[in-house]
Amino acid sequence: DLLCIEGISRSLKVFLGDMEAPQFKILKASDEKISTMTVIKSNTDTIRPYVVCAILRDVTFDEARYQSFIELQDQLHRNMCRQRTLVAIGTHDLDEVQGPFTYDARPPKDIKFVPLTHTDENREFDGASLMEHYETDVSCKHLKMYVPIIKNSPLYPVVLDSNDMVLSVPPIINGSKSRITLNTKNVFIECTATDLTKANIVLDTVVAMFSEYAAVPFSVEPVTVNYVDESRKVVDSYVSPMMYTRKETASVNMVNSLIGINVDPEPMAQLCNKIQLGPARVIPATNEEDGPMLEVTVPPTRSDILHAVDIAEDIGIAYGYNNIVKTVPKTSTVGSGQPLNLLGDLLREEIGRAGYVEVLTHGLCSRNDAFTALKQPVSAAVSLSNPANVEYEVVRTSLLPGLLKCLQHNKSMSFSGGFKLFEVSDVVLPDDEHVVAETIVGAKNARRVCATYSGPTSGFEIIHGLVDRIMTLCEVAPQEDYVASSGNAYVQVHCKEGWYYTIRELKCGTSDVSGTYFPGRAAEILLTSPKGKEPVVIGTFGILHPEVLGNFDILYPTSAVELNLDP
Repeated sequence: DLLCIEGISRSLKVFLGDMEAPQFKILKASDEKISTMTVIKSNTDTIRPYVVCAILRDVTFDEARYQSFIELQDQLHRNMCRQRTLVAIGTHDLDEVQGPFTYDARPPKDIKFVPLTHTDENREFDGASLMEHYETDVSCKHLKMYVPIIKNSPLYPVVLDSNDMVLSVPPIINGSKSRITLNTKNVFIECTATDLTKANIVLDTVVAMFSEYAAVPFSVEPVTVNYVDESRKVVDSYVSPMMYTRKETASVNMVNSLIGINVDPEPMAQLCNKIQLGPARVIPATNEEDGPMLEVTVPPTRSDILHAVDIAEDIGIAYGYNNIVKTVPKTSTVGSGQPLNLLGDLLREEIGRAGYVEVLTHGLCSRNDAFTALKQPVSAAVSLSNPANVEYEVVRTSLLPGLLKCLQHNKSMSFSGGFKLFEVSDVVLPDDEHVVAETIVGAKNARRVCATYSGPTSGFEIIHGLVDRIMTLCEVAPQEDYVASSGNAYVQVHCKEGWYYTIRELKCGTSDVSGTYFPGRAAEILLTSPKGKEPVVIGTFGILHPEVLGNFDILYPTSAVELNLDP
């Protein structure tokens, strides 16, 4: 309601008490023939299925009002209409056309008219040639962005009058014959859309802003929209515009607490009237904790009011943010990062210093990439019931597929000196046992670090070295038998008491992930903590199996490690 000068000035007048919030009236249609739109449903369903309409009678335009009328449509097209992909607005001089109207979709070659952009030349186009012209002509570059919305469709949407004259080809351009001028008195508004809810909101907004210039201010005539099938039988019907007002409630105590003020219920209701949420009234409490309730009236221009907090925000604006007294919070706390997040940040810095490039991959992947391509049995995973495509079927249970797809899509990089990638992120694992919420969700997040090395050689020793480096950074000491196998290479550093790690060969068939690695060239990482008597497997590393590399179309030998940071 603040997208045009009419909405801004009206809001200020209501806020200052110079006028009451307008009450919109839907009048009886003065001519049933003109107030009818017939939709050929079988055709329009293929491209742009919905239309809503309204008529403004005896409107008085001058230059400023006319420019504001055009600018409001541009503003709505840019934001709520999503560059006309959801809704396209068409406005016409009702006195230049003949009702009833028809909304149809026809082959481009069958649509012939003079577009608004070529009024002076009186140049006629068909639908196909018009799209080509708007794509190439510099003078029409402002329309070029909308051409792809319908260009490749076999049918183009078209609004016609009873004489089969083209009023508009939405969402591209209106016809010249029905154009709005300063002399226009009666305005026919049509909004074609792919989303009926958005169409009603847009139409209500245009009507609410400019109905104040009608002979009867804030009034509008409705249009009946009839959807017909191929036999011309009406299968659906509704009347637009809706000009829908609704009642919403908010707790007075909640509003005061959220804003940080102490306003009694009746003065709060008066604040609602200042911001066009009136008439507002105080109703009895539903329970003692909530206290008295505030019932407000949401006008058709305020589709953004979705929740009680939206009402509280507007009351805060009416009260005045500068009038809110600053207070010291009753509790004093010091914020800090979660330990697991701090560990991840520190590891990112150190692994980056080791020459690895950090990547951030998708949290969703295909079931094939998550299991089959890694030579792992298909197991339980959090899956999407309606994935957008095959690449987003399940939530990843491993970071490795994402890194391998990065290698697949970066073949142009130099691998001669080795190509190192890593990621520190979450995977989602099925979990029906350790649930802390009241509702069992059946899944849990697990923070992991994964790294790969690709180059002329397998780089097993490089990945092995990264494993030791990560454990050293985490102050976990290697076990004595592991140190003994390293000869004199180990240098003792400070480690936490009671924490030890070692590695052991990952044998074929002993784990679901064993098939991912080359037989005999993979190991498990085992962690012993002060609380646990038995070592726990926290990760694996090794040379990837040639079949896995082939599944991801990777041309170089590759080694990888994946380690659980929160075992």
